[in-house]
Amino acid sequence: MRVARFRRSRRAGAAALVSALALTALAACGTSSSGDDGGSEGSGSTDPSAPLDPKTKVTLTIDCMPPAAKAAELKEWKEDVAAFNKLYPNVTIEGRSTPGQCLEPPRFTAMLKAKSQPDVFYTYFTDLPQVLSEDGAADISAYVNDKTVPALADIDTDVLGSLKQDGKLYGLPTSNYTMGLLINRKLFQQAGLDPDNPPRTWDEVRAAAKKIAGLGGGIAGYGEYSAGNTGGWHFTAQMYSLGGDVVDASGKKAAFDNELGKQVARNLHAMRWEDDSMGKTQLLKWGDLQKQIATDKLGMFLAAPDDIAYMVQQLGAKYENFGMGPIPGGKNTLAGGNNYMIKQGISGDKIKAAVAWLNFKNLTVGKGQFDWARTKADGLPVGVPQPNFWRGQSKTTDDAARVQNATMPVANFKTFMDNPVPGKAEPPQAQEIYKVLDNVMSGILTNKDADIDKLLATAAAQVDQVLAHG
Repeated sequence: MRVARFRRSRRAGAAALVSALALTALAACGTSSSGDDGGSEGSGSTDPSAPLDPKTKVTLTIDCMPPAAKAAELKEWKEDVAAFNKLYPNVTIEGRSTPGQCLEPPRFTAMLKAKSQPDVFYTYFTDLPQVLSEDGAADISAYVNDKTVPALADIDTDVLGSLKQDGKLYGLPTSNYTMGLLINRKLFQQAGLDPDNPPRTWDEVRAAAKKIAGLGGGIAGYGEYSAGNTGGWHFTAQMYSLGGDVVDASGKKAAFDNELGKQVARNLHAMRWEDDSMGKTQLLKWGDLQKQIATDKLGMFLAAPDDIAYMVQQLGAKYENFGMGPIPGGKNTLAGGNNYMIKQGISGDKIKAAVAWLNFKNLTVGKGQFDWARTKADGLPVGVPQPNFWRGQSKTTDDAARVQNATMPVANFKTFMDNPVPGKAEPPQAQEIYKVLDNVMSGILTNKDADIDKLLATAAAQVDQVLAHG
């Protein structure tokens, strides 16, 4: 999902200006390298499945180096570059930093069209069709195996699947998320609810929301988005939770103008107007619900786990005040995440070096982004349930390290972790569809006399047009 904040890795709108930050002992950032290495770098093994020859000199430009404003993250980046260079002294890493949001949508689109992306560039799982339509990413299938990425077999197959098309692999994951029910534990306790057992059905959500709203003082029991494409995003998540969809299997027709869609809409309408449990202020977008729940004015809403770290780091909230359960309904949940792709047209040696860097930085338990002891020592959050795309022994080892180094009460998220819900990717042309579905959500939440059947029928016709012109 990409809206104003997406997806911070994941959050907050930003300027599209790209600035280069020089790293100590590394070359300053230049323009993105082309597919031609200009004869300046050596040629290693012609076998793409073989690791990079340590005698082959390679320079890589890499997207989304942490900006100076994120001092701890930048410190860790520099440490990882130095450690990587002990293994690969022949590889020069040139990091690029974007002020504010790493992946701002207009900048990303312009970059792809101009073919100006770095050798290793950051995307969301949902970006694959757009990237391939611009011939932007290399097929790295032949370069990724259990020698170049030793933990490959332990990466969630659904996560890897989101980076594949027609059986070809175009990226490697950095993080993932699934949506669940984020709760304010303090308000749950004040309303006589058990914060260790968040609602598991939408009927239970409605009942709990009424109790929390009954506390008075302008407190809302349940919150929803209805603007900035976020309303459509959450409508989609609710459809998934009940086993439905917003686009049919063919990808050509809307699939929400049905009884499940009406069930979602009627439940929200009833909570808003019959129960008065959703607050008076509507037309909310990302950031609004976070502020409400962080200030004890909201009991619960659908969210990804990293909202918790955002609220603590940016809004001054306390970790112990939050908990999570699986998405109510539990049939499916909206899933997404971030990854890196490798630029189409660069040399095979550069692709090998890129895979080696991504394996070192993002795909090795206990190292890079999964060095939880270092993360804790640097004052960054440890214990948020996701990203966690590991399975098997990698998951066991990583989970234990997270708990050992946790900077928050991980037991608050036990219900979420112990009851995983199958993740489902966002629909095709997600942003255009979400924009249409915002009208459904805003209609429900701002108009007591809303004609739900008409709202859904009109939105379905509009989504059909979006899909037809896609």
